[in-house]
Amino acid sequence: MLDFLNQNADPDSGKILRKVRSFVLREGRLTKGQQGAIDRLWPTLGLERGDGVIDPATLFDKPLPLVFEIGYGMGQSLAAMAQADPSLGFIGVEVHRPGVGSLLMAAEELQLSNLRSYCDDAVDILEQCIPDSSLQRVQLYFPDPWHKKKHHKRRIAQPAFVQLVKRKLKPGGVLHMATDWENYAEHMIDVMNAEAGWKNQAGDAEFSKRPSWRPETKFERRGEKLGHGVWDLLFERAD
Repeated sequence: MLDFLNQNADPDSGKILRKVRSFVLREGRLTKGQQGAIDRLWPTLGLERGDGVIDPATLFDKPLPLVFEIGYGMGQSLAAMAQADPSLGFIGVEVHRPGVGSLLMAAEELQLSNLRSYCDDAVDILEQCIPDSSLQRVQLYFPDPWHKKKHHKRRIAQPAFVQLVKRKLKPGGVLHMATDWENYAEHMIDVMNAEAGWKNQAGDAEFSKRPSWRPETKFERRGEKLGHGVWDLLFERAD
């Protein structure tokens, strides 16, 4: 786990190639419960970048349409979605091991068989492990907004990312993003509108209502009471 932190050296210069990441690794200690869940369940529910490209037909007990979530945090909403819709197969990616351990604890408690997880960088996993035109939905919920203007280039929602996601989605598949930062929501919609081959399900330059499949978080409910907004964007691969 976390093998993506082992940087490769340039074959000519010998210098370490440091890739710009859309996250900062601030990992706390694993609880005994989280570590125990990883020890018990990672061999069956964990996926490794080193294993290469997945075979969607054999990933679960039977072939299922695939939902790919980037940065699931502590995993509560992802586990809830997997429990609510066993007709879908969910693949989550999270860089923080406490979050991975928390998700696996929930998977064990809820006896989920339609859930798998990577502990790695999501962009690398999309590039190296997910077949083209294989995903039904990609979920990016409340990513780091990098609110300072000088840090906006670190935001994951950028043209190259959108193009990569489009390649991995099936025709008609959906990229679903959500953020509680209005400036980031505007950035997201600007990026999507500038890319060809996408259809905004809410209409041009419009945001969507929270779809039924995305659970409302405690943080979100608390924010609404304080007058904070949440913006959902659902864009469909149109070609």
